[in-house]
Amino acid sequence: MTRKGNLVVLLLSGLLATPLAAQDNMNRLQNMQRTDATFTFVDQDGKRAEALRDILQYINVPEGFEVSLYAVVPDARSMALAPQGTVLFVGTRKDKVWSVVDRDRDRVADEVKDFAPSITFDIPNGPCFSPDGFLYIAERNRVLVFPAAEFFFEGPDPAVGIVVPQGKLIPPEEESFNHTARVCRIGPDGKLYITIGQPHNVQPVEKLELYDRLGIGGIIRMNTDGTGREVYTRGVRNSVGMDFNPANGDLWFTDNQVDGMGDDIPPGELNRQTEPGQHFGFPWTNSQVEIPAYKNVPRPEGVEFVEPQLQLTAHAADLGMRFYTGKSFPEKYRGGIFWAQHGSWNRTVPVGARVMFTQLDEEGNATGAEVFADGWLNEETGEYRGRPMDIAFLPDGSMLVSDDFAGAIWRIAYNPKPAE
Repeated sequence: MTRKGNLVVLLLSGLLATPLAAQDNMNRLQNMQRTDATFTFVDQDGKRAEALRDILQYINVPEGFEVSLYAVVPDARSMALAPQGTVLFVGTRKDKVWSVVDRDRDRVADEVKDFAPSITFDIPNGPCFSPDGFLYIAERNRVLVFPAAEFFFEGPDPAVGIVVPQGKLIPPEEESFNHTARVCRIGPDGKLYITIGQPHNVQPVEKLELYDRLGIGGIIRMNTDGTGREVYTRGVRNSVGMDFNPANGDLWFTDNQVDGMGDDIPPGELNRQTEPGQHFGFPWTNSQVEIPAYKNVPRPEGVEFVEPQLQLTAHAADLGMRFYTGKSFPEKYRGGIFWAQHGSWNRTVPVGARVMFTQLDEEGNATGAEVFADGWLNEETGEYRGRPMDIAFLPDGSMLVSDDFAGAIWRIAYNPKPAE
């Protein structure tokens, strides 16, 4: 064989080796066998940490609160805290899931390393835990489960199971680079809920039936073994944040709106779902704003669209959200919703990059949005210092805010100064 031919063979073998090796590792882990994987550790000191701490001076929080750097975590996205509070798992839009540990409980991470390094992840944005300690990771087109991840994370070879095989969450031909960040939660019914954003700005009319049947542009639910899949929520463009109200079990979720209609429309959405199968309007409407491409397309017969609980700042990119169940924050925040605004990417004047809050009234409805923390956006230059993506809470009731732009997790705690 010629020298050029040898080079081609070597290149092809290198391209083929990675997926085959990844599958071999999955097989080994499923059979409780070890691999030769090694960890990647993230330095928590040095110049990177210093640069992140320099951002703290710009972050504004209500009186009595303080913000600090909890961990340096590259590309930090959705977060899931283990039931016993020993480790935080952080997804990314790349190929890693990070484990974050604060062993001495000083509310600063001691160790950040990749989780299950022998597995080749594909946009593992969405980790979530079951109450009994099973970690689920929703990828672009696969869902994995890791039993006892809270303990197996210490080694490179955790036990793993496949809930939804590769290529079965959505049809492979519908895989996209756009709107691929899945979020998962275990509902009050014990089922696994997963958001599936539709990949277009506004999907073509010919995709309507397929997307509606599969839950693309909605939220699906299934048993935790992957059986019993059904579409729970319809008419959603791209939700990257959801949580269940612990007071009544209602599902709440954020939704990102259509681009290209101007700086100020359509508004962002915070939605409340009270029963299965409800439709939230897309692609006919976003926050009651009609979408021109669907003006002459008949709406689903007999379906009433559910309007948002809150119409939010347009294009601020409302993402991860959580109900506050802790006790360390003042009374007004207890039982309310915090969510992250990632910040606009195509608005003439940038907006967002902040943490928002709403209280709920006696009927469980949102009372209005207010800014809880901001300063990640330099409003003078329009540059981002950071971009909040998700919210989580530590056992002490303090808040964690993931930031995939800065590559950090921030901690916000209530620590009022004693009266003099």
